[in-house]
Amino acid sequence: MTQVDVQSNNSREPTTQNPIELSEELPVTTKLKMSKKLTLVPLIFLIYFEVAGGPFGEEPAVKAAGPLLALIGFLVFPFIWSIPEALVTAELSTAFPGNGGFVVWADRAFGPFLGSMMGSWKFLSGVINIAAFPVLCIDYLQKIIPALASGWPRYISISISTLLLSFVNFTGITIVGWAAVLLGVVSLSPFIVMSAIAIPKIHPHRWLSLGEKKKDWNLYFNTLFWNLNFWDNVSTLAGEVDKPQKTFPLALLVAVIFTCIAYLIPLFAVTGAVTVDQSEWEAGFHATAAEMIAGKWLKIWIEVGAVLSSIGLFEAQLSSSAFQLEGMADIGLLPKFFSLRSKWFNTPWVGILISTLISLGVSYMTYTDIISSANLLYSFGMLLEFASFIWLRRKLPELKRPYRVPLRIPGLVAVCLVPSAFLVVIMVFATKMVYLVCGLMTVGAVGWYFLMKFCRQKKLFKFNSAENEERFDCGSCWMVLFDKVLQAKKLFKFNSAENEERFHQ
Repeated sequence: MTQVDVQSNNSREPTTQNPIELSEELPVTTKLKMSKKLTLVPLIFLIYFEVAGGPFGEEPAVKAAGPLLALIGFLVFPFIWSIPEALVTAELSTAFPGNGGFVVWADRAFGPFLGSMMGSWKFLSGVINIAAFPVLCIDYLQKIIPALASGWPRYISISISTLLLSFVNFTGITIVGWAAVLLGVVSLSPFIVMSAIAIPKIHPHRWLSLGEKKKDWNLYFNTLFWNLNFWDNVSTLAGEVDKPQKTFPLALLVAVIFTCIAYLIPLFAVTGAVTVDQSEWEAGFHATAAEMIAGKWLKIWIEVGAVLSSIGLFEAQLSSSAFQLEGMADIGLLPKFFSLRSKWFNTPWVGILISTLISLGVSYMTYTDIISSANLLYSFGMLLEFASFIWLRRKLPELKRPYRVPLRIPGLVAVCLVPSAFLVVIMVFATKMVYLVCGLMTVGAVGWYFLMKFCRQKKLFKFNSAENEERFDCGSCWMVLFDKVLQAKKLFKFNSAENEERFHQ
């Protein structure tokens, strides 16, 4: 089997090191079990479906804050969030071109504990996000089939669609990639038609409306965030991409532009051409607006497009989550069996199965609670991701980076500061239910890390990277580092003052 070895400046360091430095010595490799198959065009559409999949789901921003703030949000948010996240993804995906993505970045920067926490936060965020797509799909279909609005028909339809879509993912990343291209073109077509028909009916003064209701900032910010984040999710598929060092930066650039246009054009068209009560701007309102603008035929077309878009969103997100678990197994954060692939389709079937089961478990939640929970967990992970990005620049300055953000560390801090502030805003506006769900999941993530550490020590399961066992004993590294800081700053009194020098070893 071939391996992708990541170069670093580690070979220049002395052989005697303290525990805090052990994680820097880990060679990050990803076992490639087949030739890479994702090329530029399928990758662009996979990124598009990781993030958006079309303007489906942007409507609640108008309900929350009115047309003007919704338009401003989708105009400004890409600059303060999407572009910085895409830049981080482009640099680190080309520097570490293997499956696992952001988990590998955090592991390389801060060691296995925070690597595991990153994996747990992003994985749980991803599978919760997956649960939103069948729900969104049924929200559109219930406008044609009212029986799907509630009760057992709704729950059964969500469960069946989730299982069927998971099986499609099982058939292979190549099929998923080219299916994303087809689904993207077909699902966007009715919005192009609707926007063109709406032009004569547009009254620009409607864009300036602030709405009639009290602002729902929780819904507003979460809608923006959910519709324009997850740019880094595709990094977990880096091991499946052809020439990732060249393909990733270009694919991300095209996907950012494409995604923003796909959101803004229909939003300008509908808010300018249609006047309705603000409370009607629920998820799925674009279909209702299409009927008002052109007739029932366009409404049905958009509803079909919504179903196809939901399929693309589901497939892209499920692929990312499944390959993330495989990447975590490759670097020893999960047992080796998590990296098992299907003999028929060469897909990580264990990751697909686990992701599907968790997604089914949270599909009972409301659409708003789903996206809010996904956003909060994702915010935890993104704060760690920005920290990893900056720390890796300092820790591994000589690491080969085929694409490099052309800024020094102070500039990188400034670039990451604005989106980090927005992450804090997302956390502040979360509901008590979301805090409870995400708090329990975070506690579970900590427990999971120590459970895996126990399984490794007791040899209950087989793990990769067995030759680097000692780095998993670096959970104490953070305590060692904390002790050193306290000693150096003399924040408290300590005994053995005459042995100060031993704390500076």
